[in-house]
Amino acid sequence: MVLELTRSYYPKGTNGILKCEDRLICNTIELPWKENKKMVSCIPEGTYRLKKRYSQKFKWHIALENVTNRSLILFHPANNALEELNGCIAPVVSVCGPGLGLQS
Repeated sequence: MVLELTRSYYPKGTNGILKCEDRLICNTIELPWKENKKMVSCIPEGTYRLKKRYSQKFKWHIALENVTNRSLILFHPANNALEELNGCIAPVVSVCGPGLGLQS
């Protein structure tokens, strides 16, 4: 299975559309692009392997493997990228502004 994330970059956040075989899965929000700096930037575009992962904080979620110079990049709930994300990707039902979503 191949998932494709198409992104739009803005100074205050990154918005995306996640699809599988041209079918919409969800919208996404991320931090703005800041040269892949840890804790303040979204990750570089690329091809990543996904892995199912469990933590006490997020329960079952998805982790991206082998992200250049980064670790623990996850898909997890958040509605405000600047306040709730440290480089991860949040699935949302709808986007309401750069890096802002609803019903994550």
